[in-house]
Amino acid sequence: MAPRKIFAVAAVAALSAVSLAACGGGDEDSNGSSGSGPVSMEFWHNATTGPGKEFWDKTVADFQTAHPDVKIKIQAIQNEDLDGKLQTALNSGAAPEIFFQRGGGKMAAMVEAGQVKDVTDDITAETKQAVGDAALKTGQIEGKAYAVPVSILPGGLWYSKDLFKKAGVETPPTTLDELKGAATKLKAAGAPIALGAKDAWPAAHWYYFFALRACSQATLDAATKDKNFSDPCWTKAGQDLKAFADAQPFNEGFLTTSAQQGAGSSAGLVANHKASMELMGAWDPGVISSLTPDQKPLPDLGFFPFPSVPGGQGDPAAIMGGADGYSCSTDAPKACSDFLNYILTKDVQEAYYKAFQALPVNKQAQGVVTEDYLKSVLDAYNKAPYVSQWLDTLYGQNVGNALNVGVVNLLAGKGDVAGIIKAVNDAAAKG
Repeated sequence: MAPRKIFAVAAVAALSAVSLAACGGGDEDSNGSSGSGPVSMEFWHNATTGPGKEFWDKTVADFQTAHPDVKIKIQAIQNEDLDGKLQTALNSGAAPEIFFQRGGGKMAAMVEAGQVKDVTDDITAETKQAVGDAALKTGQIEGKAYAVPVSILPGGLWYSKDLFKKAGVETPPTTLDELKGAATKLKAAGAPIALGAKDAWPAAHWYYFFALRACSQATLDAATKDKNFSDPCWTKAGQDLKAFADAQPFNEGFLTTSAQQGAGSSAGLVANHKASMELMGAWDPGVISSLTPDQKPLPDLGFFPFPSVPGGQGDPAAIMGGADGYSCSTDAPKACSDFLNYILTKDVQEAYYKAFQALPVNKQAQGVVTEDYLKSVLDAYNKAPYVSQWLDTLYGQNVGNALNVGVVNLLAGKGDVAGIIKAVNDAAAKG
C-alpha cells in the first residue's frame, strides 16, 4: 500500500541516451515528447516532505532538461489522501498523466474502467533487462503492462537494536511466542510496538500478516477471483490478532495515533526511541529517518520478518508486501512512457534508494545497498517461497476498505472477528 510504502542525480548525457533509447531516435506523433511541439503533463506522487520530495523534484527537473519540450507539473499528496483524490480525478476525466500506482485489485479496477494506459510496447529493452520479468510483472494484468515498479517493498518488523539489547532481547523473534515474550520485556523501555491505527491500514497490516500465516497461498489466490472469505483461516487470523492485541503490546493511544506524520506518529515513536518496533513496509526506514531529531537514518535500526504462527496453512517464510510503481492515464502522451523508462535507469534508481532508503528494482542499482536492515529484507525476500501483495491492494478498494475498518473496530473493542468476515464478504458482494 501504500503506502507509502520515499541524492545523486543522473547526468544530462545519460538522460539524453535514455531519451534516444526510449524514443527510438525518430520523430514522434502529436503525443510525442520531441519534435512535435511542447508537451505538458501533471505528476502525482506521495512523498510530501524531506529527501523523497527532493528526489522527485530533482528527477523531474533532470528529465525536463533532457526533454526541453516537456513540462511536468508536480503535485505531492499525503499518502493517506492520495487514493481518494486520484479515484475522484480518474472518474471525472481529470486524471494526472503520471500517477502513483499501488497495483493489485486497485489497478485492475482502473484497467477495467479504461482509466490507465497500456504501456506494454513502450517499455524498452534496456528497462526489461535492468529490472527483470519478476518485478515488471507486478505492473501487469494478463500479460499487459499498466505500470512500472520503482521499489521492492516487502513488509516486516522494523526495530531498535539498542532498545532490544537494553531489554534483554538478544535475537529477533522468529515465532509468535518469541514475539510475545519480547513485547513483555520491552514494556520497561516504553511501548513495545508502535501502531498508527488512526490511519486504519497500519492496524489492518497486523491482520494481513496473521492471514498470510493462517491461509495457504491457494486460498489467498482464490480470494482474488471469487472474493469469498468463508475459509476458516480468515477467522483464525482474526482470532490470532485478537489474542495478540489482548496482551496490550501497542503504544498507548494507538487508535488515535497516525502512521507517518510527525514525531508522535508510529514511525516517529520508533525514530525517537519511544517504541521498540513497528510492523510496516520497506518504505519505513525513509519515513523513520525523516522523523529522527537530526533527520538522519536511525543508526540502530534493524529488520526481521513476521514470525511463524502455529496452526496455520501458510508457509512461515512467505512475505507480504508490494512494489510501488507509476502509471500513465489513458490519454497520456508518449512522454509519459519515456518518463517511466527513465525512472528505472540505474542512476535514478540509485538516487531513489538514497532518498527513500528503499530497495530499488533495477538490479544494477541494488549494488549500492549498504544498510544491514535492507540486506536483511533482501535476504528474506529472496528466500520467500511466495510473495503476497498487501490484502487491501490485492482484493481491491471496496474489500480493502471494509477489511481495514473491520480490523480497527476489532482492536477498538467495537467489533469482533465475525464482523470482519461479514464486512468483507458484504463488500465483495457489492462489487
